[in-house]
Amino acid sequence: MSKKPELLVPAGSLEELKRYFAAGADAAIIGEAKYGMRLPGEMTTRDIAAAVQVAREYGAKIYVSLNNLMTNALLDGLSDYVKQVAECGVDAIEFGDPSVLQTVRKVAPQLKLHWNAEMTSTNYATANYWGSKGASRVVLARELNMDEITAMPPSLNIEAEVQVHGMTNIYHSKRSLVQSYMTHQGRPVAPGSDLGLNRGLFLVEAERPDEKFPIFEDANGTHIMSSDDICILEDLHMLMASGVDSFKIETMLKSAAYNEIVITSYRKAIEAYFSDPEGYEFDESWMDAIREVQDPERELTFGFFYKEQVY
Repeated sequence: MSKKPELLVPAGSLEELKRYFAAGADAAIIGEAKYGMRLPGEMTTRDIAAAVQVAREYGAKIYVSLNNLMTNALLDGLSDYVKQVAECGVDAIEFGDPSVLQTVRKVAPQLKLHWNAEMTSTNYATANYWGSKGASRVVLARELNMDEITAMPPSLNIEAEVQVHGMTNIYHSKRSLVQSYMTHQGRPVAPGSDLGLNRGLFLVEAERPDEKFPIFEDANGTHIMSSDDICILEDLHMLMASGVDSFKIETMLKSAAYNEIVITSYRKAIEAYFSDPEGYEFDESWMDAIREVQDPERELTFGFFYKEQVY
């Protein structure tokens, strides 16, 4: 039988951490906007140190996101930042840029490295390549379908992480597209105006007026998110049977109360499966709990899990 997978969630504050761990999360990914993108909130190195202490109380882990597109300017402080988070006692660093891997190997080689290349982590050979360079986990691309994901673990030399719930990033640009658009429309944005997560902006296509794509802008540029939420709870047993090591629930742009319910439902499914894999049966009440709090304007879907890929 495969080992019990980790349940991973992003957290934006110490209060969220406590609530998510209490609900059943095994690990949390945190960080600050300077080095990490699309986080639900910022945590300073002091907060990160406190987060590690909270995690230890729950027997959980803390990962720090350094998945930003690294510029020469960011590299100037990268070594010091990695040293600081390492001193906090975090369990791993999530990265996409090789400069982060090189820095961690140089100044904090004890830290585990989780490779997250967004769309390009689509095959075991590339994942194993990064494993040979020091990565201990690959975050599989959201575009992979169920057959591609479940076929991956036997060929991997490192752990695999898969997103199982929540919205996904569908577009990113380092440019300030929202600000530019408003200026073009004759509504220039005043200096210091908030175009971030809390502004509640979204895009609507003329052909699909019922679908709203959340959009926000921060120090890292413009981010456009999916109009629906992945929810693979009903078929989670297939991923568990295949040996996927970590299930990520995306918490961004959701209330802590919503995230608690989702975490609890996935935790119940995991525990039920591993208590009796052969006799496992899906309990519809787990899904009902999520449906009750789901935003009616955001559909729960299987994402790319059951879409045939054409290459």
